[in-house]
Order: sequence, then C-alpha cells, then structure tokens
Amino acid sequence: MNYKLLIQYDGTDFHGWQVQENDRTIQGELERVIGNLEGSEVKVVGSGRTDAGVHAEGQVANVFMNREFTPERLRNAINGNLWRDIRIMKAERAADEFHARFSAKRKTYVYRIINAPVMSPFWRRYAHHESRPLDIGKMTAASRLLLGEHDWTAFSSARSDGESRVRTILDCSFETNWDSRANAMVIEFRIVGNGFLRYMVRSIVGTILEVGRGEKDSDTIQTAIVTGDRSLAGQTAPAHGLSLLRVDYD
Repeated sequence: MNYKLLIQYDGTDFHGWQVQENDRTIQGELERVIGNLEGSEVKVVGSGRTDAGVHAEGQVANVFMNREFTPERLRNAINGNLWRDIRIMKAERAADEFHARFSAKRKTYVYRIINAPVMSPFWRRYAHHESRPLDIGKMTAASRLLLGEHDWTAFSSARSDGESRVRTILDCSFETNWDSRANAMVIEFRIVGNGFLRYMVRSIVGTILEVGRGEKDSDTIQTAIVTGDRSLAGQTAPAHGLSLLRVDYD
C-alpha cells in the first residue's frame, strides 16, 4: 500500500531532509518511526530535499507499507512517536504509481524577512532579520527577471544534483504585512517553479536583498542568469527564513 503524507516541520534542529548517519534528519526520523510500525525497514520518499534549518509547511512524501492502516490511524501512530517539531498533517492512500518527487508539478517556497531595527524573539527561528531599509519596488522589478526557463548555475550550489541546471520559474511575488507581535513589517517573497536546485531560492533572495539595499541592480541579475557567473549573485540568505509552502500534483 502506497501512502501519501503531508508533513510540516520546524527545520531548526534538523540537518535537512536526507538521511545522514550521525545527524538528525526529517527522512531519518520518519523512516525510524514508520519502520517500527511496519516491523521492517521502509523508504520514505520526499518531494525534494530541504537543507539544514529550512522549514516546511507543505512537504509531501510517500511510503510503501505491507501493513495496512487507515489513513487517520497511520497519521496518529506516526505523530505519537515523533518529537513535536515534526508532524504528519494528513495521510492518505495513493496509487502505486504516485511518487512524491517525480509526480510533483510545481513547488512553492516562501522566504520571510523582518525589516525593522529590532528583531522580535518570536520570529527569530522563522524569518531573516534585515535592519537596513529595503526598496520593495526595486526588489519586485528585479524579481520579474526570474520568470521563465533559465539556466540557474549562478544561483545554485556547485554540488546541485543532476546535470541540468535549467528550471522554470512560473511566478514570484512580494507581500508586505504589518505584524503586531513583531511590531514590524514582515516581507514575504513567494516563488513558484517546476523545480529548484540546491541553495537556489536562498541565493536568489540574497541577491534581491542586495538590490533592495541599493548594492546591486537588475542588470546584474540578468547578466548572472545569462552568463552563469556565480560571482555576480549575492550572498546566500540564511536558511531559517525559508519554508517549503506547498507541492502541487495533477
């Protein structure tokens, strides 16, 4: 039986998604718990790998099990054996051909920024603090250059999986809202694509932040995309501001 899992986690204390021998990871925790329920080893397949410190509000995974559970019972059984920084929000039966990674059509990430002189302690795990003024108009204009199919060599890790660095960005936008708890503006950058390379979103955000601070212009971003020159991209934004918001399937 193939089960599809909708997962949320606070990535602060995890060393990313992928199993690592001596570190705590999302995949490792899930395989440990579900393997105990199954009575044998299982393979939990995620829609993609999130890096250390990155959060998820809508990660999706699938796992094949010989032991049959109702979706609700499976969800409750897994959650009952997980630490509180990771939760299965929904479990459902899926077709055998469903694959959390290869069946995915679109992914949406959100990067949150607190733009204020002082960072609220309530946001320190989930948003990046930028104390300097940001020009949202310039950042929005620069983000328009991201749309479409491009080679993202300049905005990815040299260790990104796969030979092709070509990905399509379907949408991106900025939203700003006043947050009373932070006593500051919260800026949300949302980006939708058919896939993302390692560090790609964080590299894009770091570059656009430099545009917002007046340290780079839109032409630099365009040149970086065309040439693949990593030196033209900005500093990679910290992991804790990034969250996998949702994964879409047909």
